[in-house]
Amino acid sequence: MALLDEWYPPATADSWDAVGLVTGDPDAPVSKVLLAVDPAPAVAHEAAEWGADLLIVHHPLFLKAVHGVPATTPKGRTLATLTAAGCALLTAHTNADQAVGGVSEALATTLGLADQAPLRPAAAAPLDKLVVFVPVVDAERVRTAMTDAGGGRLGDYDSASFTSPGEGRFRPLAGASPAIGEVGRVEVVDELRVECVVPRGRRSHVVRAMLAAHPYEEPAWDLVELADAGLSATGTGREGTVAETSLAAFAARVAEALPATPAGIRYAGDPDRVVRRVAVCGGAGDFLLDELATRDDIDVYVTSDLRHHPAAEFLEKGGPALLDVPHWAAEWTWLPLVQSRLGRATGDGGLGDTVEARVSRIVTDPWRARI
Repeated sequence: MALLDEWYPPATADSWDAVGLVTGDPDAPVSKVLLAVDPAPAVAHEAAEWGADLLIVHHPLFLKAVHGVPATTPKGRTLATLTAAGCALLTAHTNADQAVGGVSEALATTLGLADQAPLRPAAAAPLDKLVVFVPVVDAERVRTAMTDAGGGRLGDYDSASFTSPGEGRFRPLAGASPAIGEVGRVEVVDELRVECVVPRGRRSHVVRAMLAAHPYEEPAWDLVELADAGLSATGTGREGTVAETSLAAFAARVAEALPATPAGIRYAGDPDRVVRRVAVCGGAGDFLLDELATRDDIDVYVTSDLRHHPAAEFLEKGGPALLDVPHWAAEWTWLPLVQSRLGRATGDGGLGDTVEARVSRIVTDPWRARI
């Protein structure tokens, strides 16, 4: 659970989603993990028959409220089968869609996209920058106070700050109690400019700590809100490049790369259209159509569950070609990636005994035939 939470943080899931541990004891040992897209009864039976201790799925079993789970219902059969077999169930849904190593990235990699970047970068955690001017001899104390209060944290680093020398000038007026200098006389002090980033939720803590450590009665300081540059490696969908090809040839490549389903794939656009830059979104991605309609640098958009009217209106706007792939097949590409990550994270140098992870080959796409 800790590994999955680290790779696909539950806090990044959409507010309507239901992710995390659905059933099972967090303290129970795990040696066999089955990976699947859907918590379907057939998948639960496979997990039980194989002796899996944990079933990790993409789609939630309980996305909407229920008032009972009798085994006469599909959800109840899934839960009853897993419970009887002592198999836990864990869901990583929208928290796995946007993540590095997530569903959209897996789909893009499967389709051969290079130079990948999020289509819609996730908003970075809001940051401020705190700048303070402090006498040289007191700079280390002030810097340490800011760091201890939560300032200067950048990714996997802490205690990050920048210091530059300068000259401070001031004249204490009547009523002042200057730490340096005398009332009525201009004072010149060798000072350092100390600055660091501050998580916005910690701004008041860091500012108070800085003021408490500063020797001056009235320190000079600035607090600046920083803009999000949109450079996050996480986010909705992915875009990237492929070697120049035609739309028809690219569609054939996609059909070959994805696991086969009866529904197959379909595309809309000129078969001879040149394809160089591709956008993808694992799962149902028509919510991105409006912003993609204005992207003249995207040649084709690959996603699932496109509806008639939105797709038709999108094509009328002259945007990218569309390639509609089966929902299950697109998201299945994530499972081997998780399997590989679990293998690397456990075993020698990892969590202990190697966890055996297996990808379910059961096709849970609802469509069974195409005539």
